[in-house]
Amino acid sequence: MEKNMSKKRIVVCGGNGFLGSRICKVAVGRGWDVTSFSRSGEPTWSSVTSSPVPPPWSTSVSWQKADLLKPATYKSLLKDADAVVHSMGILLEADYKGVLTGKESVWSGLSRAFSATKGGSQNPLERAEGEELRPQEKDGQLTYELMNRDSAVTLAQEASFLHVPSFVYISAAAGAPMLPKRYITTKREAESTIASSLPKLRSIFVRPGFLYDSSRSFTLPIAFAGAAGNMVNSLVGGRLTPLGGAAVEKPLKADLVAEAVVESIEDEGVKGVVGTQRIEELANIAWRRGML
Repeated sequence: MEKNMSKKRIVVCGGNGFLGSRICKVAVGRGWDVTSFSRSGEPTWSSVTSSPVPPPWSTSVSWQKADLLKPATYKSLLKDADAVVHSMGILLEADYKGVLTGKESVWSGLSRAFSATKGGSQNPLERAEGEELRPQEKDGQLTYELMNRDSAVTLAQEASFLHVPSFVYISAAAGAPMLPKRYITTKREAESTIASSLPKLRSIFVRPGFLYDSSRSFTLPIAFAGAAGNMVNSLVGGRLTPLGGAAVEKPLKADLVAEAVVESIEDEGVKGVVGTQRIEELANIAWRRGML
């Protein structure tokens, strides 16, 4: 490892997740001070790795419990951070999951899931500092608008209040045919709002495609199919992208994306959208750095 690498302090919102835990691992490997916060605190290791046993590096992370919708519960954790990472979006909304699990009828669940608009929270930019987000759906549902957009804008704003220099938002390369369009539009809205409303932040929007890892065996055939789709899409000059979205984007190993995220924080020249090609470039730089 490079000896003169500066030690940083980062806070990962959703560090107990599939990608978030790997971001924590890579940052610990660089000797950084790492804090993760989520509702549950430390990960359920069997859900993010191949073993239920906490890995050795995990003892170097401060696993904190806090509610992303209630900034007062996490604000103190952001103090003196060099970077804050938002890695806590949702892929499926509750009504969509209800259909898949049989708890809600197909018609009512899918009609609600694929509705053109849903409520998020109050305008996060008009909140008082530390004010919690109030879900606008009648049943308090965690919608794409709330989790993918408003929670990210709020976290970025709270980081800006405390003069945190860098903010990383884990976005997505594209939507997918089987997901409501709002999944990706809310992520793009978050990016746009953060970039335009919080200009003092060095905002980094990481846009990976499908993430896979051998510890989640079900991701491997999906990644294989995605790689094949990406190859075909490349042969036809990208003409399948508008229809296929993330289904024809190159799948990436979760560890590679984590390396790229940490490298983007390290390299102060990185800013704005970081797509698949740039993710791979940053991960390669990180790999070479680790060999020194």
